[in-house]
Amino acid sequence: MSVDAINDPRFERELSDSEKALVAEAVRKAHILYEGRQVSHRSCGIALAETFGLPPAPYQALRKGGITGAGECGAIKAGELVLGEILGDPDPAGQVTDKLRLAAVHYRRLWDERVDRGAGGNTGSIICNDLTSPFDDFMGEQRKQFCTSIASTVAGAVAEILVRLDVLKKVTPIPGLEAGGGS
Repeated sequence: MSVDAINDPRFERELSDSEKALVAEAVRKAHILYEGRQVSHRSCGIALAETFGLPPAPYQALRKGGITGAGECGAIKAGELVLGEILGDPDPAGQVTDKLRLAAVHYRRLWDERVDRGAGGNTGSIICNDLTSPFDDFMGEQRKQFCTSIASTVAGAVAEILVRLDVLKKVTPIPGLEAGGGS
């Protein structure tokens, strides 16, 4: 990818207040869906898919790093797939779209800068088992809060990219919860 594409002016400008609010709503929705206090808990991948209105079933495979924990963080991988679903060419023989190529470059930078990988990510790894290794109890509250933070952060990065590419116009509310309600 050319330096010009990486330095695209859409990624250099400050977001407007309404754009920031849209990104914040995506972060809030992913947080609620993953955390599981106001609605039933979703896996990280499913929380990301639902945040952006995508069918969740294939994202089930991202739970706990590809079910086994040996794969990449499901939230980070889901962010990549969400961008692919929204920005990719629907033609199976089609080329990578310019928007998807641009989004992929910026997505990697954003999650790398923003995702707190905790003590388990000190090696630079985003393998689920590595990230969650400091937690004695995978089902415990501390690990759940850690992963909720990752899912929310990823949702913010994806939303920011989609806003900057003029694709995301609305984050649909979670059925049964009022739009803009507390988190």
